[in-house]
Order: sequence, then C-alpha cells, then structure tokens
Amino acid sequence: MERVDVAIVGGGPAGSSAAWEAAKAGADAVVIEKGVPRDDRDRLGPDSTDAAGMLDYWVDLMDLPVEFPESVKLARLDGTEFIGPNESTTLHSTGIESDYPDFGFAFHRAKFDDWLRDHAEDAGAEYRVGTSVTDVATSLKHGPSHTLTLAGGDQMEADALILADGPQRTITTDTLDQFMPDGHSVTEYLASNQANHIAYQEHRRMPEELFDPHYLKFWWGVMPGHTAYPWIFPNDAPVARIGLTMPIGMDIDDVRNRDDYALLRPDDEQIPPGRVYVRRLLEREFPEYDVDEDFPLVEDRGKRGGTEAYPISSTRPIESPTKAGIAVVGGAMGATSAFHEGGDHVAVRTGRIAGKLAATDSLERYNDEWHRAVGGEVRRNVALAETVRGYQPADWDETFRVADTMLNHGSYDFGSALSAGVAGVSHYLKYKRTKFGFRGDRYLQLREDDYAL
Repeated sequence: MERVDVAIVGGGPAGSSAAWEAAKAGADAVVIEKGVPRDDRDRLGPDSTDAAGMLDYWVDLMDLPVEFPESVKLARLDGTEFIGPNESTTLHSTGIESDYPDFGFAFHRAKFDDWLRDHAEDAGAEYRVGTSVTDVATSLKHGPSHTLTLAGGDQMEADALILADGPQRTITTDTLDQFMPDGHSVTEYLASNQANHIAYQEHRRMPEELFDPHYLKFWWGVMPGHTAYPWIFPNDAPVARIGLTMPIGMDIDDVRNRDDYALLRPDDEQIPPGRVYVRRLLEREFPEYDVDEDFPLVEDRGKRGGTEAYPISSTRPIESPTKAGIAVVGGAMGATSAFHEGGDHVAVRTGRIAGKLAATDSLERYNDEWHRAVGGEVRRNVALAETVRGYQPADWDETFRVADTMLNHGSYDFGSALSAGVAGVSHYLKYKRTKFGFRGDRYLQLREDDYAL
C-alpha cells in the first residue's frame, strides 16, 4: 500500500494552502481532488465558485508567504452598498486596521485556486485530480494512521489527514463519525440541509452605464430567509456576477408577512429558484431595460453556460479531533460564512496552519492555533449573523438608517451609536450582548473534548 506523510482531501483554497505549507516543511503531501469542470478553466480543479471579493484585513488574515497575484485580481473595490427595501448605506471602510491600502478587490477564484496549486506543486506537493475518496479508516493503535480508499479501489495510508472538502463535507462527516460517542453523529452539527446555505449566480454582461466596477452591492430584506440576500459583484468590465444566497429547504408557508418581500409574488406556491430571483431583481432595479437583451449571459464563464450553484457554510465552527491525527479546515469546519458571502481568507489561513503542523508532527496544536489566528473573525461573523436572526424587511430598513448615521459620525463605537438615537444604542447593545455570549470558545458547536478519544 502506498504511504504518505500527509493526505489532503480537497484542493480548494484550504487544501492547497495546507499542501503548500506541508510540502515546504518537507512532508510528502498528496492532495486528492475529484475535479469540477468549468467553462473558464482549461483543467479540472476544485469547485472554484467566485466569492464577493477580498477585503483589506482579509489579506492580512491570510498571511500569504508571497504577494497576492495581480493577475488574479479583477477590480479594485472602494466600498460596499447595503440596500434595504427603502433605505441604504455605503461602507467605504471595514473599520479594521489593515496593511492593505484599498478597501479590497474582486478576484477570479478559479485562477486563485490554480495559483495556490501551482505554488504547492512547486514546493513538492502531489495532486491527484479526477478521483475521489470513498472511505477513511483510522487506527490509533500505534499512533494515528489513516487508510484512504479511493474510487477504483486503490488505497493510501497517511500519518496525518487534513479534511478540506468544503461545505458539502462529503468525506468529513463519515470520517469524524468514527470518533463520536455512541448514538451521536457529526450530522447533528453539520447536516448539509441545516448547516449550509445555497448560492446561485449568473455571469451577465451589464450595460456600461450601469456597471459599477468598484462596489459590491447587497440587497437585504427583499427575499425571505435568515441571511438571505441577492447581490451584484463586479468582474472584468462590464461583466458582473448577479446572484443570491438563501437557506436550503425553505418552505414558503413558513414565511411571515410575505407581501413585505419585494422579490416574492402573491401567486408563488414555493420559494422561487435562483434564476427567478435574479430576473426579478434585475427587473425591479432596472425596469427600463430588457433583461435578456441588455443583460445577456456570458456563457463561457462559470460551471455551465454562465451559471453556477454551490453551497456556503452557514453554521458555527467545529474543532478537530487532533489526537486522531486529523485537522478539518475552511468550509468543512464551518469557519467560512454565508453572512459575508464566502471565507477564502479563513480557508487559506486554517489550511496553512494545519499543513505546517501536520508536517512537523505538531497537529495537536491545530485547534489552539486557528483560534488565535482567526477566532476573532469567526466570532464576529457568528455574532453578526445571530444578531439579525428573524429580521423582517422593516428591521433591515431601520438597521441601514442607524448604520448610515453611525458611518456619517465616522466611527463604530458607542458614541456613534448615541448619534443614531435610541435605535442606534439598541442595535449597538444587541450586537455587543450577542458577541459577549460567544466569548471564549462559546462560538463553537463541537469541541475536541466532545470526541470519544
């Protein structure tokens, strides 16, 4: 049987970053990636669906050993527009100190993934693309050892295992179930229909007079669902990605105040599919234009004819059973977020940490290390998403009124909240209370001590 030092399941940002670091540290690292075809990629690669963009402090959080490549960037971002049913506000600063000089940038995710892979391969990592892992069996008798069975029946033995299979967690769930107490399963925490949102987007060419190359645009309170929103993100001019994210498996009969949502119709018998939501958004925002003629699909982009659907993690994160020689990274561990549309920065950083530690027989430090590196970011996202749970359209309008007043005041502290009156103080204190409730490691939903090891 083939034997390697580090086996990595998944070749996205987390997996490739892990492979890069492991190989740099001298480990024999192998990445197993099933491969997803894309119309804008020459070779098979991971499920590289574009996220909103990369913000300034996210660049710092990634802590890449080399500069982010200019060839991967699509557009400089100057800010983000948050648009409610009747109110809106524009954010020109994240408010978090960063070395990166601009607000952020839009980038080509497939090219970014390929760039990470190239660096990992240059460092000595091996990629096996076009196959998949069907089973993982772990033995702890003489130190952790993992036997991976691949499609076709071949097997591989590894000292350390890094699970980077993204929010779908096709391998992570069954692998971790080996270490759950009797009667329990990881699906209690990571069931795909509860732990993820579904996202859908279309690559469309916009009329030049409407294309805004420097701003991300999010609409809130126009479609139902916790942290459900449509968007327009700039790509290379004048192509934009127009899409949405929403919880999986929503029932329209559970929607309160249906008439308040601009993208619902009285005769909707179920939650509309993504393509319908996109059309309704364009018709609402640009009524004087014809969607098919003025916003044509760019069919040589994305996974299929200019369109793509993909899961985004929407759960709280889990720790890894490091005593079993396993680290779960990025979207697979729930550290990325549907609330801010993505989490490539967290995926990269957790992957880098896991890869380096796995290569140096120090994987038991992984949970502590990722908490120190990205715990503040994850906790903030968990708290923000929980703060807006149950929001109705009118709540989003009030939130944007308050936010606009606070932004005009020039800060994000209690003083700026006071400037927004009672509503401002209420919003500020609600977020602070929620964040305090997730202090320490309380933003986790599965701790290392919960595994039966």
